[in-house]
Amino acid sequence: MTDAPSSPATSEILPVRLRGVSVRYDHRVALHEVDLTVSPGEFVVLAGPNGSGKTTLLRVILGFLPVAEGVAELFGSRLDDLAVRERARLVAWVPQDEAVRDDPSVAEYVRYGRYPYRGRFETESAEDLRQVRGALEELDLADRAHDGLLSLSGGERQRAVLARALAQATPLLLLDEPTSHLDIGHQLDILERVRLLSRRRGTAVLAALHDLNLAARFADRVVILSRGRKYDDGPPRDVLSEELLARVWGVSADLRRDPRSGVPYLLPHHRLVEPAAVRSAPGFGPVHVVGGGGAAAPILRWLVDRGYRATTGALHLLDTDAETAQLLGLPMAVELPFAPLGEEVRAAHRVLLGHAQAIVVAPFAIGPSNLANLTDLEPYAGQVPVYLFNPTPIESRDFASGEGRRGWEKLRSGGAQELGSWAALEAALHGLEAGRRLPSRPSPPAATPT
Repeated sequence: MTDAPSSPATSEILPVRLRGVSVRYDHRVALHEVDLTVSPGEFVVLAGPNGSGKTTLLRVILGFLPVAEGVAELFGSRLDDLAVRERARLVAWVPQDEAVRDDPSVAEYVRYGRYPYRGRFETESAEDLRQVRGALEELDLADRAHDGLLSLSGGERQRAVLARALAQATPLLLLDEPTSHLDIGHQLDILERVRLLSRRRGTAVLAALHDLNLAARFADRVVILSRGRKYDDGPPRDVLSEELLARVWGVSADLRRDPRSGVPYLLPHHRLVEPAAVRSAPGFGPVHVVGGGGAAAPILRWLVDRGYRATTGALHLLDTDAETAQLLGLPMAVELPFAPLGEEVRAAHRVLLGHAQAIVVAPFAIGPSNLANLTDLEPYAGQVPVYLFNPTPIESRDFASGEGRRGWEKLRSGGAQELGSWAALEAALHGLEAGRRLPSRPSPPAATPT
């Protein structure tokens, strides 16, 4: 992999140029004064936490979202000056997940990419057929051309989406999380094909990716977004750092370099917790939610929707609850996927428990890797209200040889209260909130000696 080309001269016609672009959803600013360029043949990756503005930026370049301030250009023309068909001949789009309503053959699906080049009543030209055939061959799908799209595996279907974009024969390709539902082998395959496409055809590529290590391996440049602003921009070896992951993602990590290529990669440890941030946010709380495997996600959304401060943990990276908390911007303690909760993460979790005004325990599955969540919770059961929310029988969730049931019973005997509905949870929290608002009673006047 070579480093990114030097910044182009301002007079050069570029596939993408954004200057001071801001985007708003009602009163919320989704992008704030973002500058970005992409050169021909360059593979640029957009990276950042959920909600940082990656998809919004891609939708701006596609012309799907209006720009509140600034200028967005494609190949030297302002986006709002280009008709839909003109844009479709300049930029192809590979979405994160595409719902398929019918089951066309693979060849027919790839032909969709040729629609911008045909008039309303025109039939396929020799050039259309050549582009479709070439895209199928380049993505190794020629032998599946007559099979139904729904018969393909996930990796094959993503190749079909890329083949459709390839048949569109545009000089710019946009991708939104193209590897999100693929195993590691298919992730490498798709990104290798995209990189070869940029090299062989000179196609400019702009892709949103969550995986920083994949970005480091394949991208010429990495553009980091944080809360709608551009945080950094440059070659992966200059941008990726332990400090970056701590500041933008709130995750502790070690930086390593591949001895063969010099490409950097990050080994995350746990989510960083800043006690001051936990205490200073507005709203009642924090209300800490103990969960895992998606059990805490609806509770976290419910709390945030009602204005409560919330925290969660200890969770594993890539867990649905961890992804929900990250999307909501909530403090949490996080461990590596599938690993037992380490002492560093448990200590971070106890910090969150120590600041909680109330603790809600979701009906999560208990196994050896997360049993420590129950044992670490026990000392707090007598200090703050603990609510066992909508509990299902513990026997159906205990995968820790009975230790889960014993931990659950200790919480109940220690005063934890079972709540079987959202209304009951709301009433309990309202009661706590009202109690915090009550003015303290004045002390009785001291007796005056007579």
